[in-house]
Amino acid sequence: MKLFVFCHTHTRIVNLFNWTLKFKGFDIAFAKAELARIQSIPEDQFLAYVEEKKQAIVAYHKQHNSFYKQLTATQKSDSWNELPVLTKAHLQQSLLERLSTGYTRKNVYVNKTSGSSGHPFVFAKDKISHALSWASFQDRYDWFDLDINTSKQARFYGIPLDFMEYRKERLKDWLGNRYRFPIFDLSDVQLKKIHQKFTTTTFEYLNGYTSSIVLFAKYLRQHHIVLKEVCPSLKACIVTSEMLFKSDKLLMETQFGIPVINEYGASELGLIAFQNTNDEFQVDSELLYVEILDDQNMPVPHGESGRIVITSLYNKAHPFIRYDIGDVGTLSRKSTPKKPILEKLIGRTNDIARLPSGKVVPGLTFYYVTKSVIEEDGNVSEFVIEQTALDTFNVIYTAQRALTVSEEETIKKATYTYLEDGLTVLFEKVEKMDRSKRGKLKQFVSRIS
Repeated sequence: MKLFVFCHTHTRIVNLFNWTLKFKGFDIAFAKAELARIQSIPEDQFLAYVEEKKQAIVAYHKQHNSFYKQLTATQKSDSWNELPVLTKAHLQQSLLERLSTGYTRKNVYVNKTSGSSGHPFVFAKDKISHALSWASFQDRYDWFDLDINTSKQARFYGIPLDFMEYRKERLKDWLGNRYRFPIFDLSDVQLKKIHQKFTTTTFEYLNGYTSSIVLFAKYLRQHHIVLKEVCPSLKACIVTSEMLFKSDKLLMETQFGIPVINEYGASELGLIAFQNTNDEFQVDSELLYVEILDDQNMPVPHGESGRIVITSLYNKAHPFIRYDIGDVGTLSRKSTPKKPILEKLIGRTNDIARLPSGKVVPGLTFYYVTKSVIEEDGNVSEFVIEQTALDTFNVIYTAQRALTVSEEETIKKATYTYLEDGLTVLFEKVEKMDRSKRGKLKQFVSRIS
């Protein structure tokens, strides 16, 4: 359904994305008003607000969530630092075992994490919490004069190739006023087509995986093209899901001719941090409580690095309390309770796979390859894919049981669909993963030069 208003001599879509959220039961108007109320709390009262919300969400889940009640059963005191740190491994069990009383799959928002850290799981958010997440996104986009409803987005993301899932994503793109460039093939031939699309479309911003957009910028540099010169409507580029290095940011800003904005989020939490107009990586303090912890699960002083652990202050359907997202970071010494600044972020780097045909695909492609057998029964706990030759990939995983022949064939077929035919896909079940010093798994590792 399109909603139109007539403005002078042209027609434009108005608030279609917000209308879609409301239609699905996510009250975006209430969420925006609630977010504005939180933001109006003075700095000297903000710490009290955060403490109140922390205690309230813990009390709620201890009373209404059997999963969290069991997890905290051995807690010796009511001290916040005595609460267990929730890991992704804790969440690899049936979603129904983790929902709070009164919530079912029918009255919550349900999705699946990408598994980019090697720990995929299904999660839920209650409708108010999900609406608040979208209100936060829209608020941050406003900083750069971008409107999710009306600003045309050039989207650099993966897309499912299953017919129904593909059509569903395309419909969501249409509702979200965006055009998606699938990133499973980023060869020069495809990058040329992407460039040509910018010459005929009034895009206002780019959004997508950092590594994919960097490859596009490198193509433009090779051909001496500045994107804003061929697409004057561009205002900004938002990169997400992977590390943004200074050299890559400089490259993109040079070749695009627009500001490059760093975004850090997680599907299960929403927006965690967003670069503000002062070039600070500002943490969401309104809906989330972000801690930096050491190996003993104790907070470290601002300016020191540690594990990023996050509490969702509003999600009543599913507990994300002291949740270890799997990344390492540092909060700036300039941080305040109302305005925490993420000074350093380590993690979410992905290699690039190069194929015999010359195709270039990002490591995150393997999320789409493996998602067909990563279901909520939680059998596969961890996985990484190693490329050992141009045509050979090794799927290494830990699981309660070995993948069946049928499951292996499903992954092989998905590999041929998303990458190309003629590849060799091997499988190796292991008892324990070989982890990096930080304890973080990369979903994809290239072992070839």
